[in-house]
Formats: sequence, C-alpha cells, structure tokens
Amino acid sequence: MNKALTIYSGTLLDEHIRFTLMELSVLGKTSAEWVIELVDEGVLEPEGETATDWRFDARALKRLQAVERLQRDLGINLPGAALVLDLLEEVEALRQQRSNA
Repeated sequence: MNKALTIYSGTLLDEHIRFTLMELSVLGKTSAEWVIELVDEGVLEPEGETATDWRFDARALKRLQAVERLQRDLGINLPGAALVLDLLEEVEALRQQRSNA
C-alpha cells in the first residue's frame, strides 16, 4: 500500500521582530519594488516615514505571502487581494470575539 507523504515547511517568527524593506524582500522572495507596491496599496503598513526607515513586523511577511498565493492561485489583482486579506482578518477577529463570549 502506497501512502502519500506531505511535507510542510514554515518559518517561526517572533511577533516583536522587525524587518527592513530589503530583509522583508529577501524573506518574501520578492523585489523591494513589489513590497513598495503593497505599501502603496495599503496591504502592508510599515513603521517609519521613508522606505529607508521602514520596519515591518512578522504580520507583514504573512500578508505578503498571502497576497502572493491569492494572486498566483486565484488570479486576484492587488486591490482585490488587499480586500480579501482585510475580510479574512475581520472574520478571524469575529471568531475570536465569539469564542471569548
């Protein structure tokens, strides 16, 4: 009998860690220009005034990867992906409220 083996990989990140624009680009396996597009679209919200000062938290890496999957797997454009992420986070927040009630 053949059994399928599924291997998952991931990166465990400290919630307090901060990444520069270049570090986020490397971790997200993408270009700095695309990260800047995500900031312009409101998908990512860095701390800092200019791109050289920007710092991103672990949530930003998660959102970046989610947008990549939405675009690759479903063909969703960037504004649509931003909306989907916001709605998914809203649903999760409502679930948390419901389980705490």
